[in-house]
Order: sequence, then C-alpha cells, then structure tokens
Amino acid sequence: STSYVRSLLAMPGVEVAGMYDGNEALAAEWSERFAVPRFAGAGDLLAAGLDAVVVCSENALHRPYVEQAAGRVKAILCEKPISTTTADAQAMIDICRAAGTKLQIAFPVRFAPSVIELKRQLDAGLLGEVFTVNCTNHGSMPGGWFIDRDLAGGGAVLDHTVHVIDVLRWFWGAEVTEVYAEIGDSLLHPGLGIDDAGLLSFTLSNGIYGTLDTSWSRPPSYTIWGDVKLEILGERGVVYGDTLHQYVSVASNAAGKTRWAGYGSDMDAGLMADFVDMIRTGRDPSITGEDGMAAMQVALAAYESARTGQPVKLANL
Repeated sequence: STSYVRSLLAMPGVEVAGMYDGNEALAAEWSERFAVPRFAGAGDLLAAGLDAVVVCSENALHRPYVEQAAGRVKAILCEKPISTTTADAQAMIDICRAAGTKLQIAFPVRFAPSVIELKRQLDAGLLGEVFTVNCTNHGSMPGGWFIDRDLAGGGAVLDHTVHVIDVLRWFWGAEVTEVYAEIGDSLLHPGLGIDDAGLLSFTLSNGIYGTLDTSWSRPPSYTIWGDVKLEILGERGVVYGDTLHQYVSVASNAAGKTRWAGYGSDMDAGLMADFVDMIRTGRDPSITGEDGMAAMQVALAAYESARTGQPVKLANL
C-alpha cells in the first residue's frame, strides 16, 4: 500500500484526498509521512466526495469496506486476495454491480515488464503448443496480521498463490480445473500457527500442467521481499521470466545488508495508472472481481487438497 500511495501522489491530476486506518498510530504515521489528511472513520472518508477508494485492509475486512463504499464512489481497487471465502467474494461482486461501482482487484504482477513481454510472445505463438509452466512466488514471512488466521484467512498459500494464478489465467484465458497441494507451517518458522510453505501442482482447462512453490522461504536478510518467476515449456522452446529482475545491487552500511534497488517500469505504478485510466475513461476494469474470486478459489482448493491428501477439482468446491 505504501507504493500505491507514492504512485498516486506522483500522477498528474490525481489528488489523494484522505486516508483511514483502524490502527490510529499507523494512520497518524502515514498521514504525516505522505501529507495526506487522516479521517476518523471509513464513513467520514467516504463522505468527502471521492471518485474512488483503494482498500488495503486485512483480508477478512475487504468485504465490509467494499460494501460500505459501493454506491458512494465510482470505482474501488481492492487488494488481493479479494476475500477469504467464495461467499464473501461473490457478495462483493454482486453489491458493486448492483450499485454501479466498478470493482478492480489489485494484481500488479500483470503490469511487470517481463510478464507483459511473456504474454506478447505467447500471443505471437513463439512456443507453439505449451505443455508446462513452473512457477515460484517466494517471500519473507510478513508477520503482523498476515499470520493471524482470523484476519488473513490463510498464510503463504493464500498470500502468494493468487498472484501467479491470475497471471496464468490472463496468459491463456483458461481456468485451473484441478489442484493437488502439500502445505506446511514450519519451513522456517516453527510454531507459527499458519502455513508458511506450499507446493501446488495443477491442471488448466487448456491442458497445460503447472507447478507452484508459494512459500515464505526468504529470510529477513534477503535482498528484496521475494520473487515471482515463471518458466514456460512449449513445443518450440522454453521461456523464462523473472518479474523483479530490474535491479542494481547496492551494499549499504545504513541498510545493514546488500539490497536490490529497482529501476525501470514499476508494476505497482502500472496497476495504479490502469486503475486511474479506468476511472477517467469509464471503461470496465482490466482485472475484475470475478478474476479475483477465481484466483482465490485455487488457493482455497489447495488448502482442501492438503487437508484431504487428495487432488481437488475446482468444480466440486
């Protein structure tokens, strides 16, 4: 959400009219840091005559905030995952449709330059028939509400699966039909109480077979927050994309470690530019509530597979 605010503040003709956070200390810090007015409640913020809102709350609170905003703004950008249950996701989609408010889900990976180029090559038929896709979405364990099951709805598997599945659905317009998963909660964090590791294998409706490592497997000392990598094998060759491979390596005593400083196109800025363009032009969202629900359902199927030890067909959820 920090990068979202920065991106919006840098865009010509965009005013960040205010913010609300239930954590008063955090709200005060952000208000001072970004020179953005702070409101005492979500209702007060919505009464300020806004065009749109960005919801970056805990996952379990997405639905109430979206329901509160529907009909009072033109558009809502909701952080991923859309929610923690199919019922909540469908309710969010339904109320926004009924209220005439456009609902977009925040999947910034679609706007990464390497992902855009991968899609261009796939659309051009570079690989011919595609057989497999092997993916990773690693990260550091985020702590805070992300490891509170009631607020997050799940750990690493829910946190990271949705990013990759959304990209694959976008690439091929195909749905995941079956998932098998093994999930653990003690990879690097014994006693965490929520999953920090997951390995998924899945089949798409177009016959492509995929794998995904979706784990909080990067230590706090890691150079960046994690990775999103894709390797796609087809009859004419293989392509490999590293979403975050736009960086220079910086060793800094101030930071206490070597880090990667990004350059080039920023995928979060691309997401926000797309959202603002939707508001200005009145077009439909590029990433819909239905897209968000479909990606979330794959993560939920992974949890069910790990619980039963069996593959889960998405149609049976």
